[in-house]
Amino acid sequence: MKMAHSSAFRQGSGTAYLFLLPWLIGFFGLTLGPMLGSLYLSLTKYNLLNAPRWLGLANYRQIFTADDYFYRSLAVTFKYVLFSVPLKMIFALLVALALNKGIRLLGIYRTVYYIPSLLGGSVAIAIVWRQIFAGDGLVNHFLGLFGIEGPAWISHPSYILSTIVTLSVWQFGSAMVIFLAGIKQIPVDLYEASQVDGANKLRQFFKITLPMLSPVIFFNLVMGIINSFQVFTPGYVIGDGRGGPVNSTLFYTLYLYLKGFSFFDMGYAAALAWIMLVIIGGFTSIVFVTSKFWVFYGDGKEGK
Repeated sequence: MKMAHSSAFRQGSGTAYLFLLPWLIGFFGLTLGPMLGSLYLSLTKYNLLNAPRWLGLANYRQIFTADDYFYRSLAVTFKYVLFSVPLKMIFALLVALALNKGIRLLGIYRTVYYIPSLLGGSVAIAIVWRQIFAGDGLVNHFLGLFGIEGPAWISHPSYILSTIVTLSVWQFGSAMVIFLAGIKQIPVDLYEASQVDGANKLRQFFKITLPMLSPVIFFNLVMGIINSFQVFTPGYVIGDGRGGPVNSTLFYTLYLYLKGFSFFDMGYAAALAWIMLVIIGGFTSIVFVTSKFWVFYGDGKEGK
């Protein structure tokens, strides 16, 4: 009997391994393998044509001590993340609150608001956005109706980044759907009890809605930070692929792309990629560590 159980256990384990095999192949072949390969390349001089030549930490030393474009690209990316992430989350939350009022055809509205999240990262949308904010584009034509002369949005270094941030905020649909799902999970009796105690809508929002939504806010914040640090297509298309004008759209990923595929310095680009991985990991870790002070779950316990 024991032998039969043992044989059945081994057979079940073998079946489980077969189900895991595609994932294991994908993880080691498409994730871990390329990551280790890029780590090795970051320590070499590699131009795609010749074999990698070992340099040790020379690429990293050059990045931190002699590369002004590295710091410029970091500054542009940090500024973009600083403005795009909170603005997108605020806008998504406001729309989710509006859609939670029991309006008719909610599914259609939810779909319409979600569409920009599906299309916003495409080259076509970036081209359309560039035309909208051109000197003779739709935005300036609209401002002209009120006698306002609009600036050269995509030609002036002081304005072009704001157009890309606006494009990011326009892609609020994914965060909005998650916020809406979270709002619908908040018990209605909490609001009813607070009304009995005399709480107005504003007090309910800050004392009930936000605390109960804190796990959803935490998730959207982490995903927003990760995605914003990886922005590429809008900067490439709207900034003419070189970070213009005057490096005002030289995002970190764009600089990495230029180093790797324009100057064929793949070793240097790999080092930039690993630095970006550490930066994203650092910011994500900060959010996780601080979450215990502001994330609350339904059981009344704070995040751990």
